[in-house]
Amino acid sequence: MLEDLWYKNAIIYCLDVEKFIDANGDGVGDFDGLTRKLDYLAGLGVTCLWLQPFYPSPNLDNGYDVSDYFGVHPKHGTLGTFVEFMNHAEQLGMRVLVDLVVNHTSNRHPWFKAARKDPDSPYRDYYVWAKKRPADHDEGMVFPGVQKTTWTRDPVAGEYYFHRFYEFQPDLNTMNPRVREEILRIMGFWLQLGVSGFRLDAVPFLISSKGADVPPKLDFEFLHQMRDFLQWRRRDAVLLAEANVVPRESLSYFGPRGDHMQLMLNFWVNQRLFYAMATGDIRPLVKALRDTYERPHGAQWVNFLRSHDELDLGRLTDRQRQQVFKAFAPEKRMQLYDRGIRRRLAPMLDNNRARLELAFSLLFTLPGTPMLQFGDEIGMGDDLSLPEREAARTPMQWSAYPQGG
Repeated sequence: MLEDLWYKNAIIYCLDVEKFIDANGDGVGDFDGLTRKLDYLAGLGVTCLWLQPFYPSPNLDNGYDVSDYFGVHPKHGTLGTFVEFMNHAEQLGMRVLVDLVVNHTSNRHPWFKAARKDPDSPYRDYYVWAKKRPADHDEGMVFPGVQKTTWTRDPVAGEYYFHRFYEFQPDLNTMNPRVREEILRIMGFWLQLGVSGFRLDAVPFLISSKGADVPPKLDFEFLHQMRDFLQWRRRDAVLLAEANVVPRESLSYFGPRGDHMQLMLNFWVNQRLFYAMATGDIRPLVKALRDTYERPHGAQWVNFLRSHDELDLGRLTDRQRQQVFKAFAPEKRMQLYDRGIRRRLAPMLDNNRARLELAFSLLFTLPGTPMLQFGDEIGMGDDLSLPEREAARTPMQWSAYPQGG
């Protein structure tokens, strides 16, 4: 049987439209600029783009606080310029994945505005509420040291709403069938515009039951529903999961018959790769590769060096994590959330070309699909004066002039 599992031979390039290239001189990246640079990306050998959120948003969390899932933020262009970009990408044989951020919305999303105003609104149950702040409100925070709680009182609703991330990102109640219908509708919209799939943000939280006194339970059937819908709409589209889980749990995300996610970011190997580069001890990396070897036939790991988030070392032992900190983030200001590093790849490796070549040769030879973060191909640096993860999210440096071109 001839199989066309294109994603197993892809080279993925992750970029933020806002930070990539500005075509009209207003200081903000846009789709017109990105369209002009597609030939450059094709020349690098990129075959698949992963676009971080470009939707309308207050932009308090790099666009991951979405206020409209069916549009393009005006600073990036219009749906028309998005379609032009998609057309040019298709001409170059380049596929496009877009971020699907549906664990939560912005608190300025029309759904949340309607939900907070009226307890009888159908949108009230789109979110997770409690009349009293739960006792465990200071547990399970994604951003420890920055975030104070996972339950915040809304003065209009007079109740507390649940948010796994920042307080301006209320969690959607993804156990609600109507919310699931909305998510599939969002997927259908972008598939109709030609995307080849989605990178799913925060998948373990997305499929978890939520609420005060509600025992957490993961509903993997929802992943099957999303995959089923995806394949009916576009046979060759894929789902790429962000799920930082232990290897034995990863099989549930791929699905017992490979019928959930086709792709998963390999955080397990990533953390041990940096431990190996920090210490010269490859034994944990070898074991990690063996532990993640088993997977369904159609499933694939996505390997990466750095992403737009912090380098999460939370799955290492305390001793291993401290050794990586010592090698790559010796100053406290380089560390984040007590578990990660907020630096870009090149400065972590002392801008040493031989070490960078070693890192990239490993990325392209490990079993899996390689993913590059924009700017790493030119050895871009970071800006530690910026808050939290923004230090590693500086704009693409097209030139040495101010504003990077």
